[in-house]
Amino acid sequence: MTSNPVVSFHKTTTNETGTLIVLTDETLSLGPAAQVPGLAALVQKAAATSDYKGKSLAILDILAPADLPFDRLVVIGLGKAQELVEGDWSRLGGTAMGALRKGETATFLAERADGTAISGEQLADIGLGAVLRAYSFDRYKSKGKNGKDGKNGKDGDSGKAPVTLDIVAAEAARAKKAWVGRSAVAEGAVLARELVNEPANVLGPVEFAEKAAELEKLGVTIETLTEKQMKKLGMRALLGVAQGSSRPPRLVAMHWNGTKAKDKPVAFVGKGVVFDTGGISIKPAGGMEDMKGDMGGAAAVVGLMHALASRKAKANVVGIIGLVENMPDGNAQRPGDIVAAASGVTIEIINTDAEGRLVLADALWYAQKTYEPKAIVDLATLTGAIMVALGTDYAGMFATDDALAGALSKAGEATGEKVWRMPLGPAYDKMIESKFADIKNTGGRYGGSITAAQFLKRFVEDGVAWAHLDIAGTAMGSPQTEVNRSWASGWGVRILDRLVADNYEG
Repeated sequence: MTSNPVVSFHKTTTNETGTLIVLTDETLSLGPAAQVPGLAALVQKAAATSDYKGKSLAILDILAPADLPFDRLVVIGLGKAQELVEGDWSRLGGTAMGALRKGETATFLAERADGTAISGEQLADIGLGAVLRAYSFDRYKSKGKNGKDGKNGKDGDSGKAPVTLDIVAAEAARAKKAWVGRSAVAEGAVLARELVNEPANVLGPVEFAEKAAELEKLGVTIETLTEKQMKKLGMRALLGVAQGSSRPPRLVAMHWNGTKAKDKPVAFVGKGVVFDTGGISIKPAGGMEDMKGDMGGAAAVVGLMHALASRKAKANVVGIIGLVENMPDGNAQRPGDIVAAASGVTIEIINTDAEGRLVLADALWYAQKTYEPKAIVDLATLTGAIMVALGTDYAGMFATDDALAGALSKAGEATGEKVWRMPLGPAYDKMIESKFADIKNTGGRYGGSITAAQFLKRFVEDGVAWAHLDIAGTAMGSPQTEVNRSWASGWGVRILDRLVADNYEG
């Protein structure tokens, strides 16, 4: 992983070297930054010889401005002030970071052109976006950029100093306070990205469990179930997926208790298939390498727990992840097999590539049996069908509770990790009825993401607020954005942290 940028907040400028970043609107007004001698005239002159109009996140890059002590001037547009929304501030931070080079020192005069102060929370969001944008996964790059020097540092780090970003604004003191929480969320999202980006030969179920157990250093209570313990609990659905692999499965429970111990927690459950060949119902070879990311739900849960513990969230939260590898060998689960989940529900296996829902079935049961949560949200890279329906911009959301669904939608809009509610209903239930067991693990070609959610709903007790997020299109191979240039996006950490902050703290 490349070095994280050094982000700091100041009320006045502390440096007059390196790069200067300023903001304009569509009138090219600089607001308080216009007080810098010669700056306004320089921007007007440069804009006149380019197509820069101050539109949202547009960049004007001026090298070696003669009238300024800085080596470089970067002008970023904010567009129309009335059109700004909360998520734009992290996008702004990502845009600013994207304009900088490794090892560069930058001063960001974060003042709006209309003179309105950018709030401490918004400034912290700028820092969050900058950190997320700076991330890249390069630990397995053994050589330098030209492929010859081989001077990279540990874990593929280029050895160059990180970017230093000094954000200068009137509300710097409040920004420093808000940054405590935002930096924790940034760390959690980066951790989730790291886990998804790791190759499966490095990160198996046991190694993943060990990574999760490192959260003990932050005060998270960890319980790890072995294969033997899961057999004793009757988790035949999860174990059936794992039986074709030589690598043993694990189930990890992470408990952060930031409030009264007697308070029922909110639970987050993640699918952790560290590699998915499809099993006996094997996938096509093309693109199978991407199936190292089939544990994006579990990675998001670990990243979330890191964020909550790091910022000392005042909430009682449990994270449960089921970790398996789905491989075809002489002991692998077959189409036509029937297994009993820990809840007692029997399942006919129609397609061994519909394995994630089997893992979640037992993980959901364990979360309810052990912790009696007041709400459950599960995340899974579950179906290709959700990408057919929604593409890669929205995650699919299925919910039994309108209030929980509304809270997730609101958190998604605020953070940019957006969700779109999909239907549930008795008609879809009929599609997973089995001739030989209580249910079957696929419902046919049509409505695949819905029947998968309907399957999971069978393992959620009546009266428990539950939501399922299908993140197959958003967790890996997701679109490049202002805040992400990684194959793995870390999707889920920010929306769920916001869900907890707005609905379960205080």
